[in-house]
Amino acid sequence: MTIKRPLLTLGALITGLVIATSPLTVPQAAQAAYSKTSFIMGGDLGMLHEIETRGGVFKKDGVADDPVEILADSGMNLARLRLWVDPYTASGQAYGGGTNDLATTIAMAQRAKAEGMGILLDFHLSDWWADPGTQTIPKAWRGLTYAQLKTAVHDYTNDVIDQMRAAGVVPNIVQMGNEISSGVLWDFGRIGNGVSDFTQLAGLLTAGITGVKDAQLTGEKIEIALHLDQGGDNALYRWWFDGVTAKNVPFDIIALSYYPFWHGTMGQLAYNLNDLSARYGKDVLIVETAYGWTLGDGDGLINSFYTTEEAAGGYPATVAGQTAFLRDLRDIVKAVPNNRGRGLIWWEPTWLPVPGANWGSEAGKTDNGDTGILSNPWDNQTLFDWNGEALDTLDVFGETAPTNLVKNGGFESNGYTSTPSNWGVWAQVAADKDAVSTQSPAVVGTYKLNFWKATAYTASVYQTKTSLPSGTYRLSAWVLNSGGQNSAYLYAKRYGGTEKQAAFPVSATDWKRVSIDVQVTSGILEFGVYTNAKAGNWLNIDDVRLVRTGP
Repeated sequence: MTIKRPLLTLGALITGLVIATSPLTVPQAAQAAYSKTSFIMGGDLGMLHEIETRGGVFKKDGVADDPVEILADSGMNLARLRLWVDPYTASGQAYGGGTNDLATTIAMAQRAKAEGMGILLDFHLSDWWADPGTQTIPKAWRGLTYAQLKTAVHDYTNDVIDQMRAAGVVPNIVQMGNEISSGVLWDFGRIGNGVSDFTQLAGLLTAGITGVKDAQLTGEKIEIALHLDQGGDNALYRWWFDGVTAKNVPFDIIALSYYPFWHGTMGQLAYNLNDLSARYGKDVLIVETAYGWTLGDGDGLINSFYTTEEAAGGYPATVAGQTAFLRDLRDIVKAVPNNRGRGLIWWEPTWLPVPGANWGSEAGKTDNGDTGILSNPWDNQTLFDWNGEALDTLDVFGETAPTNLVKNGGFESNGYTSTPSNWGVWAQVAADKDAVSTQSPAVVGTYKLNFWKATAYTASVYQTKTSLPSGTYRLSAWVLNSGGQNSAYLYAKRYGGTEKQAAFPVSATDWKRVSIDVQVTSGILEFGVYTNAKAGNWLNIDDVRLVRTGP
């Protein structure tokens, strides 16, 4: 994570329409309980020790408590912990920003494990912050040859795992490098900006991964994650993972940073997750995400999230907006086919604006040649308010995601067909039913629904749900739209009120999500897609969802 300045978006290619509503209350997890089959709802706790040391206090419903326990009781089931090699000056002054040395990391891992959380260990392979703009070789490794550096990386990761085992906290997942789209351990492992040879980067990554694997005992299985930033940039991810897979770098998980105000939109992310999991046969995991709950600034020293980020992100900077973002992101990851979506991790949920708990110290700045203003740029993207009170957003971590009531909403049941299972197909002229068919590629899975004909046509697909309990429901779908139709919309009717319609925006290349909220009182809901189209107009529809969101 680059914390001192916002990252530039590589292109907001896909936009999601967002409607924030309160969901149906669902059972909460009594405490975190991580297993490899768990859907990860995690948090990055790298700043927590420093915040507590400087006086930060955390509360739930006004009662002070251990923040790790509050998080676990809310359902957070994994702690991501960054590790720096030597975050101190030669005279022993701490770099700050958590000063995440091995002792600090082990102590936090022990607290998290005691609360039932899994552990993701994030090797930065640097003495301080590592991200796409900074991948600095640790002080102790400077002057080594490439061959010597590989040995140092292997021995370092091997020793860390041994020490964590001795402390009773063998990590469940190891992340080798942090946001490494530009490589690691510059300049030996640099990639990009004209460097297209992955050989040395692959050698360094493999050395670190082999160190972890060599440290494993019989019966242990530490999963390996490789992590890039810009989670919506499919071209970046294909280029990078094609490069490392061609060099046979062993890994289990593709890890992504995704901040919707910097890294593209939700549709772009959804496309990337689905493409990556299918292309490489790997699980995908969002290891960094966050969103603002206010536009306020707790320490008055400028935040990374303000009005520009709120506009780009598409959700209001409120607790309700933050909560809606988290639910929508969770649902996108859960929708990755074949259970390849492993979950998500909130970055720095506990970074309160406590005096001195900044991204670094003056000693750290000086030792690393950084001229930035020391501050907390993250205090409005936490999961606690500035008084340390847990926000309602935390409740999402223990929720059971609502069931999608649409049958064959992803159009995957039949392969290529003009009569998708569970859907009625209607045309004003019977011969125009051939305007409807399934095609690929899709934004989710393999198939999508397509409307197209060389002549003008009016057609619809629909489903009817009966015996629905009274309550609020949300109908939504991803759409691509050529435009030009007389009308084209998602609709819901027969629910006990006037028919509702949501017009499809014109977007020929960028998937957009359209939603309708309805209050069902009749026990019935008919919903579908309707278009009155001119010759050659087309629509693509995918991942239609109907979920109950409230009473």
